[in-house]
Amino acid sequence: MARIAGVDLPKEKRVDIALAYVYGIGRPMARKILEGLKNQVDPATRVKNLTEDQIGLLNSLITREYKVEGELRREETAHIKRYVEIASYRGYRHRRNLPARGQRTKTNARTRRGRRKTVGSSARAPVAAAKPAA
Repeated sequence: MARIAGVDLPKEKRVDIALAYVYGIGRPMARKILEGLKNQVDPATRVKNLTEDQIGLLNSLITREYKVEGELRREETAHIKRYVEIASYRGYRHRRNLPARGQRTKTNARTRRGRRKTVGSSARAPVAAAKPAA
């Protein structure tokens, strides 16, 4: 099994698709990486058919040139923490678990806001059951 940037790539997938399993590398970036190595690695090759040299070449290029996996996650977390510390609008939105990029929240935004909280509707005893039958 090929291991690149600490991620085990699926054996049966093509290299250009399998690279997208690494956090920070999408399909377009995977194609760009493989274009830079067009003489050494064919994008249509299955991961199981890669040689150790090709895996090492991909691994060294990705770890040297790009921020991926833990390093990228730490950087993103640090950026969000900085927004919160300087009390910017984006930091305020992150602290309150609200959308930070201008989306509407009167309706929608359920993913960020969590489960619906019902307001002003308390359960009352049914009126018909409270009165004795005449």
